Amino acid sequence: MKFLAITLIVHAPHPVTGVHKPTNERFREVLDSALLAEELGFDGFGVGERHERPFISSSPPVVLSHIAALTSRIRLFTAVTTLSLLDPVRAYEDYATLDQLSGGRLDLIIGKGNGAAQRELFHVTPEDQWDRNAESYEVFRQLWRQDKVTAATRFRPELVDAEVWPRPLQQPVRVWHGSATSKESVDLAARYGDPLFSANVTNPIEPYAELIRYYRDRWEYYGHDPADIAVGAGTAGLYVARTSQEALATYRPIFEGNLAFQKRLGLEPVFTTVEDFVERSSALIGTPQQIIDKVHRYHEQFGHSVLHLHADAGGLTERQHRVSLELFQSDVAPVLRREIPDPPFAWGPVLPSPVPEPVSADH
Repeated sequence: MKFLAITLIVHAPHPVTGVHKPTNERFREVLDSALLAEELGFDGFGVGERHERPFISSSPPVVLSHIAALTSRIRLFTAVTTLSLLDPVRAYEDYATLDQLSGGRLDLIIGKGNGAAQRELFHVTPEDQWDRNAESYEVFRQLWRQDKVTAATRFRPELVDAEVWPRPLQQPVRVWHGSATSKESVDLAARYGDPLFSANVTNPIEPYAELIRYYRDRWEYYGHDPADIAVGAGTAGLYVARTSQEALATYRPIFEGNLAFQKRLGLEPVFTTVEDFVERSSALIGTPQQIIDKVHRYHEQFGHSVLHLHADAGGLTERQHRVSLELFQSDVAPVLRREIPDPPFAWGPVLPSPVPEPVSADH
């Protein structure tokens, strides 16, 4: 199993103290989190894309380029690239550049995105968002693979023998499809034989498991080998402690602060107590053994081989956050790496196969 640390770059008051950090300090935290993830041996670091409050993750290529310059090993993920809102040509240019600068460390997770405010900002409607997402991906996919692209498009000017530069390092970049609530993204992933990444954050396990089962059915429907399926899944929170009592006591005020923030935003909470949150959500809060057991329970339903964890402290102190991640890497990750398989592809740059040298007539 592989492990990602992911941030949506939420910029909100601290759930316990109410302190609202300056924007530049919040970005500095993201960079520090990426450095810590590489130091501790995480396999990837992801940055979300949102275009509405309380997020400041509107430009993941810029943030990931900075992280690429500070790191050397860790793979760089988007979580997710909102292709329904973006011009696929411009998105390709940004990410091909990032792919070159990072030495082929880029993986993309794409999706239509969530939120009415960002739809309005980009003049995308609920009726056309899925068509936009599919069209943008189809164009993006061609651009990554072909030197010249012709495409009859509805949502941007048509392309006729278009050349777009720079050419990427990876041939092609690996694209995951982010899935939260609908079958459209799942079907798109299965159609192209691409891996799926389940959000698995807001609700209990059942709706996510149903979509993953649908993905597996559609994968076979489109004629792909079931052995090639790769699924990733998110988590709703992380705090690893030596005892379950310590874990609950530490996380309780954070949960209650987040609950109050949701209510101020007019959101209806799915989990109303920290005990219910720990029991029925995907949050990994408890002892190393409790977390191992919970990941296995989810794996029985999902069959996932990649897991994302929160990169942000999210209300923990800096020391609590670091100790939790260290304990995860020392006591949890080795067991899960041993007991749950990796994805069915190499975890590294996707490079073209070398062309064999021609055999001379003398041999």
